[in-house]
Amino acid sequence: MTSAADQPTPPIRTDVLIVGAGPVGLFAAFEAGVLGLTCEIVDGLDKVGGQCIELYPDKPIYDIPAIPSCTARELVERLMAQCKPFNVPIHLEQRVESVEQRADGRWTVRTERGLAFDVAAILLAAGNGAFVPQKLALAEAVPLESRHVHYSVPRLADFADKHVVVAGGGDSALDWVLALRKVARHVTLVHRRNGFSAADSSVELMRRAVEAGEMDFVIGAIAGLTVEDDALKAITLRGLDGETQLEAEHLVALYGLVADLGPIAQWGLSIHGGRIDVDTSNYESSRPGIFAAGDIANYPNKQKLILSGFHEASLALRKAYSYAYPEKKRMHVHSSYDAKLAEKLGAVG
Repeated sequence: MTSAADQPTPPIRTDVLIVGAGPVGLFAAFEAGVLGLTCEIVDGLDKVGGQCIELYPDKPIYDIPAIPSCTARELVERLMAQCKPFNVPIHLEQRVESVEQRADGRWTVRTERGLAFDVAAILLAAGNGAFVPQKLALAEAVPLESRHVHYSVPRLADFADKHVVVAGGGDSALDWVLALRKVARHVTLVHRRNGFSAADSSVELMRRAVEAGEMDFVIGAIAGLTVEDDALKAITLRGLDGETQLEAEHLVALYGLVADLGPIAQWGLSIHGGRIDVDTSNYESSRPGIFAAGDIANYPNKQKLILSGFHEASLALRKAYSYAYPEKKRMHVHSSYDAKLAEKLGAVG
């Protein structure tokens, strides 16, 4: 895993640049290695895992083939282990800014921090683009971010034996408040109304937990924070009956995320609803040589599933091979019978 300094560097030459280090991007790196393609990954976040790690790292996932259940964190760890034999460089905190196709058909790709790539093809596996959490409009919240004010839940264990307030009314807020009630000393859900945009089953479970005294639910809007010794002590709520205060050591504000394709929207691609239109025979965009897989890809009957992204990336890379090696005709070989691949992956038997 690498991180480039904030200065221009000579272009890094590779076959494919994968934009996005989430599950689809990581599996794409493995598939590229299987096909004999070199690749590098860039991601605007400061860690691998993409939306999975940002939004629900410890939530169980049940629809990954042959894995009955695993958390998002475990899935990312397994994918990292799977692509490790190919030593794929991962450049974090590198948001792709511009692409330029040269006369020889290859692409020059540059990031906002000065990193440059010389590639035959580009695979966009950036989820729904860059996600920005909707933050509290309170000046006192800024210096507390990541310590006492959070816009995601890094690890449940970090909140053990603490007074925690979760703000929000969507699936993420309900899921996390239900999980936190099992580890926190006390947890309170705060929402501006008694209605929720979360799954009915989660709402019902939350209401039962309140009745059982496992947690509290308060209707109101966060109006202020009480800070002492650079730490959060309480939260001021504004409701129909005026203002009240809640004791709190941590505030988890889950008001949703704003998706933004960022500079990708200016690349001249066919885009609808914030997603990139692709040809489902190879998941190529309207610009030959640029592919999209995962949530960022748009086509009829699109299913936003991780396993769909795996399939999309696999077919995209097979077409990308023809751009990297136009003089070669790649013959399909099942991985079970590929002796060189087995040796590379350290297979036994």
